[in-house]
This record gives sequence, structure tokens and C-alpha cells, in this order.
Amino acid sequence: MKRKALSLILASAMVVSLTACGGSSDAPATDTPAADTSNTPAADTSTTNADTSTTNTDAAVAEGKIALVTDVGTIDDESFNQATWEGVVAYGDAHDIEYTYYQPTEDSTEERINQIDLAVSEGATVVVLPGYLFGETLSEVQTTYPDVNFIAVDVSEFDMTAPIEANAYACTFSEEQAGYLAGYAAVKDGYTKLGFLGGMAVPAVIRYGYGYVQGINDAAQELGVEVEVKYTYGGQFFGDANITAKMESWYADGTEIVFACGGGIYTSALEAALNYNGMIIGVDVDQYSVGEGNSYNPVLTSAMKGLSSTVEDRLNDCFTGNWASIGGKVQNLGLADGDYIGLPTDGASWAFETFTKDEYENLLSGIKDGSITISNDTENQPTVGAGVTVTYID
Repeated sequence: MKRKALSLILASAMVVSLTACGGSSDAPATDTPAADTSNTPAADTSTTNADTSTTNTDAAVAEGKIALVTDVGTIDDESFNQATWEGVVAYGDAHDIEYTYYQPTEDSTEERINQIDLAVSEGATVVVLPGYLFGETLSEVQTTYPDVNFIAVDVSEFDMTAPIEANAYACTFSEEQAGYLAGYAAVKDGYTKLGFLGGMAVPAVIRYGYGYVQGINDAAQELGVEVEVKYTYGGQFFGDANITAKMESWYADGTEIVFACGGGIYTSALEAALNYNGMIIGVDVDQYSVGEGNSYNPVLTSAMKGLSSTVEDRLNDCFTGNWASIGGKVQNLGLADGDYIGLPTDGASWAFETFTKDEYENLLSGIKDGSITISNDTENQPTVGAGVTVTYID
């Protein structure tokens, strides 16, 4: 590939030594326009020395720089990009490691690679890539920059076009578990007319949605109540007037709560809910704050996955010399692997009226020990029992 050849030629010419998680990287020059980092909190660059007191001698890391390249969303999207960025910021601040982010100017693999080229040329030794759209990008850059470590969040082997290399790590999450928790809790809290608004029908969003339906069904069977569910995808990860209008029609028709799953698409569900005194369920992170400042807060709960904690954990593996334990792996993280899935339980974020924290803990235990089974099948719609009606809407 021309890009790879050019990168290697330039790397040899520059002889720029950068200490990375597993060694050094020769960064290529690039004529890519500078990334928009106007929203980047000022990083403390007075030192880039990591705390190496627990560093393994076989893969010691003395210094480095972390870069994050956003997907199609923005760094302050109150969702996926923001959560992964917060993990970078938290780790960088705690360990006095320099960090920054880059935002592609368009939704294309070429532009995502351009921003990675720029990040490496400016000293990045670790690059965090959030979202399945980075599958093809990771497949290429991992060999272009063998001495740079890549952490890809929400990227599976099915998103990639080549096997993962030793300098890369990728993970997905058991979103079906998070969706299940949200759907189950909503019905146990008294909601019987529910909706699901997905962004694009990609595997992660489908798992959230199908898990949600399974949780709704199980709670309905336990309680012996009839439940109606409307289910649709917006075909995008942002809200607009058309999606808001559809959500308003749902609320006007009696829908009580909508699980808004897909980046900024929640804005349409939120606007419609406020106009009709309805409720929403957030996604990926605790989105309770997006409902504040109104006559009431319409966010009942959020189906969360541990984006920030995953990024922090993997960066720690990198900067403490433990990369060999994760490099070259693609993992799926769920409740059995740690606190990577859950609903918010702190303060006002726990807004349930009848669903209790004891019930929630029992639910978590059942999923962890396998007594509660949740399908992650994205090809077939979930089977529901008597009294549960799911209407799938184009």
C-alpha cells in the first residue's frame, strides 16, 4: 500500500525516537491539516514521565504520549466519545502522562488514518480508537506503526479486515446485559408502554435493543402484566426534527419511556419526552445530567458499559509493562469479567420509585452466575411470552 510505504520511508528518514508501551516508534511526517483540538483540556506537559515504580523489567515504559481519535461523534457527545476521552484524561492526569485528541474532518477510513498519522507524527506512542468504525483503520495502522500501541474500544474481529497484531488490543461489551437490566428495571418500576430508539442497526446497538426486549419480557412474565413495546432505528447517531417528530407521536400515543440508544440521537427522545411529560433511558454512560435544568428530569436510568474504566485499565497495562498480557487479543467484556456493565446507583441517578437496589443486586448476581441467561443473537428478534407485544417499525 502506498501509505504504508510512504510512512516507512519517512520514518527511516526522520529517525525520531519515541518511547512506547513496548519500544520505540519512528513517526512519519504528514501534511494532514491540524486536528481540531480546541475543546481539549490543557494537558500538563511539564513532564511525560510515567510512574514506573511497578514496571515490569521485560517491557519497561519510561515515557509516552496518549492520543485519542474520535469517531463520527464529538468529544463532548455525553456518550461514547466523551466516556472514552474521560478515561484517557483520568489516566493521563493521575500518572502525569501527556494526552490529546484528534477529530476526523469526515467519516472515512482514509481520514481516520490521516488523524492517526498526525497523532504519531506529533509523538503519540499509544492511540485510543473508540467505535466499530475503526475496524478497517486498525487493520492497517497496526502494521504501519508496529511500535505504537493501539487500544480499540467496541471493535471486534468481525469489524477488522486483518488479524489483530501484538501491538493492538480490541474489545467489545455485552451490551445485551446492560439493555436487559434497563428493560427489566423499567417494567418492575411500573412502565408498561415502552419504546426503543436505536441509532444505526450495528451489532452493539442491536445487542442493547434485543437485551432490552428480553429484560422487559422477563419482568412482565414475573409480574403477570401486559406490556407494549415500539422498536425502531433512526439510521444515524444524532437527533433531528424528523426523529423528534416520530418520538412525539410515540409519546402522544401513550408510550411512557424510550430507551434512546445511539450517541446524540438521545436529544430527539429527550426533547419529545419533555414535550409530553415522558421519560427516557440513557445509554453507554450515566446520562442523568442531560435531563437537568428542566421542570423535571426525564432520565429514569442509563444502560451503561465501562468505557472509561476499560480505557484506564488498558492504558495501565500499557504503561506498567503488562501489555504482553493483552496485546493481540480481542475480548468481550461483561458482568462475569468485572464491573463493565450496569445501571447508575449513586444519588439522584437512581430515580426508580419501586424497583429496589436489593432487586438490582440480585439481578446482577443472577447474570454473573449464569442463572439468568441473555441471548446476544443479533440476527433473530427475541422471543417474547404471553402479554408482551413488540412492534418493529421501519
